[in-house]
Amino acid sequence: MRRVLLPLQLDDRTPPPGAAVRELHGLSMGTSWSVRLVDSVLAGRAGSADLQQGLQQQLDLVVAQMSHWQPESDLGRFNRAAPGSWQQLPAAFGEVLGFALQVSQLSGGAYDPCAGALVNAWGFGPGNRYDQPGFRAPDAATVRQLLSQRGHVEFDASTRRVRQPGGVQLDLSSVAKGYAVDRLARYLDSQGIAHYLVEVGGELRGAGCKPDGQPWWVMLEQVDGADAALHPAEMMLALHGLSVATSGDYRRFFHDGTVRYAHTIDPRTGMPLSNDLASVTVVHAQCMAADAWSTALTVLGIEAGMALAEQHGLAARFVRRDGQAYQEYLSSALLALLDD
Repeated sequence: MRRVLLPLQLDDRTPPPGAAVRELHGLSMGTSWSVRLVDSVLAGRAGSADLQQGLQQQLDLVVAQMSHWQPESDLGRFNRAAPGSWQQLPAAFGEVLGFALQVSQLSGGAYDPCAGALVNAWGFGPGNRYDQPGFRAPDAATVRQLLSQRGHVEFDASTRRVRQPGGVQLDLSSVAKGYAVDRLARYLDSQGIAHYLVEVGGELRGAGCKPDGQPWWVMLEQVDGADAALHPAEMMLALHGLSVATSGDYRRFFHDGTVRYAHTIDPRTGMPLSNDLASVTVVHAQCMAADAWSTALTVLGIEAGMALAEQHGLAARFVRRDGQAYQEYLSSALLALLDD
């Protein structure tokens, strides 16, 4: 049985006569991106080199400011800044960091953009990778040391100034990709394009509809390798003024002996997650929010995560491993989207 999620609000704008779906795509942030947009024959904007370049520039800006893979990014320079120094952040970086710190506070530290040193130690950062020869997982003493040394930044949102307390390694990888999706959507809006589906590395945002009047239908991500008979029924979402992001423990992981370590780190304990959650999907108007909240709720686990989703009206789907099978839990806000 396939279930359907529908938006609570509808935009009554329709594509122009004679419109068709065009596609643009490229590479950025270590992954691929694509834009499907509704374009009329007369406008012909999808074939414009200027539109392709403009979209790529939005992503290049995110990389230049927030990549922890590029040493000369604004984030990279902050991570190397002298203890006690204040840095002036560019607008996009400031917007994303401010939001990430807000989610960190609301989640009680289950989400923390200042936990980059822990992410790096577990082999999920740009160096000392878990999939490279010679990698060794940190021992308990190293984890305790990193936790004791971890500081938190002071950030003045009004001036976009941030203080490096010393040794803080910012990592915005669980929010910057969602922000990149939002940025592409904003750019399309600024170009007068009202009907589109944007995707960056599996995270999506849609607006308007296709030429036939149908919304942009997408399937909520299923757990890789899961037996379909043991997994919750498929769920299809109409991405009409909505975004969707999924955090899953099956995407990146490694085995150290008999232990399986997932890429999501609990910044409160310094350890990779082991809470039986296979995935959390969040549907939100902003992809940046869907991205960050899916990670935060995953770290919190089913009980605390669901409580926080209910408290803040987040549309969330939790999928928990139960032996060989999977159990699904839906927040009230997601249930409200279900088409009965």
